[in-house]
Amino acid sequence: MKALIVIDYTNDFVADDGKLTCGERGQAIEKRITQLTQLFMDTDDFIVFAVDAHDEDDSYHPETALFPAHNIRGTKGRKLYGLLGQFVEELPSKEKEHYYWMDKTRYSAFAGTDLELKLRERGIQDIHLVGVCTDICVLHTAVDAYNKGFNIIVHQDAVESFDPTGHEWALQHFANTIGAKVVEKWVEVK
Repeated sequence: MKALIVIDYTNDFVADDGKLTCGERGQAIEKRITQLTQLFMDTDDFIVFAVDAHDEDDSYHPETALFPAHNIRGTKGRKLYGLLGQFVEELPSKEKEHYYWMDKTRYSAFAGTDLELKLRERGIQDIHLVGVCTDICVLHTAVDAYNKGFNIIVHQDAVESFDPTGHEWALQHFANTIGAKVVEKWVEVK
């Protein structure tokens, strides 16, 4: 069994009117993220939606000084974006055992969450990363996964950032510094 971790693919990070949007860059990977999610669902693998969660007017959160308020609990900004959101909403209830919605409050999906526990209890060693932002939350999740001994596969055609330079740097960092496999047009081979 393997896991697909979909990181922060929400309205606030992708929609034109998102509070911290990647805009067209993030929208360009919408179809691919949805295809990969469908592929993992079809093979009964585990899917994690690791979604940034912030509280309104939280002056103690370290991101408050760095970024505008985003992914505020209870807002449409936290909902999965576009086709991915529609796909998940339309899943039959029996499929819901194959995925896990996880709130995260830091860049890494491992920081302060039960993600490692969920992966270990299923015997998962291979994690596939998709989402936004390549050079922030995807990067920090990948580094923590590396430090915890997971095999990391980053889907180049399903990650993006509002910072093109940071995006390219992160892709190189994944491969050259933490030994991740960076793939494009990956298709499950049985």
